[in-house]
Amino acid sequence: MTEYWLISAPGDKTCQQTWETMNNLTSKQNSLSLNYKFHIPDLKVGTLDQLVGLSDDLGKLDTYVEQVTRKVATYLGEVLEDQRDKLHENLMANNSDLPTYITRFQWDMAKYPIKQSLRNIADIISKQVGQIDADLKTKSTTYNNLKGSLQNLEKKQTGSLLTRNLADLVKKEHFILDSEYLTTLLVIVPRASFQEWNAMYEKLTDMIVPRSSQLINQDQEYGLFTVTLFKKVIEEFKLHAREKKFIVRDFTYNEEELAAGKNEMTKLVTDKKKQFGPLVRWLKVNFSECFCAWIHVKALRVFVESVLRYGLPVNFQAILLRPHKKSTKRLRDVLNQLYAHLDSSATAGGSQSGNQDSVDIPGLGFGQSDYFPYVYYKINVDMVDNKV
Repeated sequence: MTEYWLISAPGDKTCQQTWETMNNLTSKQNSLSLNYKFHIPDLKVGTLDQLVGLSDDLGKLDTYVEQVTRKVATYLGEVLEDQRDKLHENLMANNSDLPTYITRFQWDMAKYPIKQSLRNIADIISKQVGQIDADLKTKSTTYNNLKGSLQNLEKKQTGSLLTRNLADLVKKEHFILDSEYLTTLLVIVPRASFQEWNAMYEKLTDMIVPRSSQLINQDQEYGLFTVTLFKKVIEEFKLHAREKKFIVRDFTYNEEELAAGKNEMTKLVTDKKKQFGPLVRWLKVNFSECFCAWIHVKALRVFVESVLRYGLPVNFQAILLRPHKKSTKRLRDVLNQLYAHLDSSATAGGSQSGNQDSVDIPGLGFGQSDYFPYVYYKINVDMVDNKV
C-alpha cells in the first residue's frame, strides 16, 4: 500500500524553519520517512463560523471524491479485461504517475481560482466530480449491457450440444425442406447411447424414413443426429425419444434467420470494439480529473484545519510524508514528541491510534478517533487493489 501522511505544523519564526526541524528529525536523523513540502496557495480565509461549517462538509466531500476516483479506476480495470495488468500505467494524474503528482503538488489556479471563497472552491469540486459520477453510471450501463449481450451470444456458440446454438453446426443439405409431409428433426443423443440410437430410432414411432439418421457433430458428452419423419408423428416421436433419454432440440432451418444471428454477433463485436477506445480514453481523463480534485480537497482540509487550530494570521507549513515500511509507529512517536507542545491532550490518545483514518469533527477536531497535536490526513494512492 502506497500511503502518505499530509500534515501541517505552525510556522516557527518562519515556515522554512518548521520544515527543516521536522525534516531533520524524521528523515535525516532517523530515516523514518521521505518528506516533501506541500504547497498550498494563499486561500481566502473567511470567518471562523464559515470555517467550522466547511470543515465538516470537506470531510464528507473528501470521502465522496475518493469513492468516485476509486470507482473510475476499478471500472477501467474491468473494461481493460485481459489487459488489466496495464491498469497501473493508465492511472495518471495530470500526465504524471500518482506519487509524482502528489509529491510535486501544484494548485490548479485555472480550475480552482483562489480569489473564490473556500466554499465556492469546494462547490466547484463537488459539482465537477458529481458530473463525472453521473456520466460514469450512464457509460458503464451502456457498455455493460453490450458486453452482456455479447457474452450471452458467445455462451450459446459454445458449451454442451444440449444448450448451445446449433446454427453454425448444420448445413442446408442436412434437412428436408419445403415438403408438405416430411420434416427433419435434430436429436441430442448421449455418447454412450449411439449404438442404441442407431438400432432403434426407426422403431420409436411409425412413419420414420429408414436410414435417414446422420451424425452431424459430437462433443465430449453428446452427439447431434438428424432424423427425417412425417410431420404428423413429431409429438409422438418426441415423447418416445424422451423416454429413452434422446432429446429433440427445437430447431427450424431458416437461412435468413441464421444469417441474422451471425450478423448480430458481428455487429455486437464491432460495436464493442468501437466503444472500447473512447471509453478507455474517457476513463483515463476523468480518473485524472477526480484524483487531482481529491488532492485539492486534501489541501483545502489542511488549510481549513490549520487555520482553526493554529489561528490567524495564516502561518503554517504543510508537509507530505511517505513513511518507510515498518517505521510508522516510530514516526508517529517522533512527531508526537516534536509537536506535543501544541496540544498536550492529543498525545495521550493519539499515539495509540496510529493507523486509523481521520474521522473529522467540525471545529478543532476534538473527539476524533485519530487526533494528533498537529493536523493530519492519510492519503492512500494505491488505486489498483482497492475496490470501492
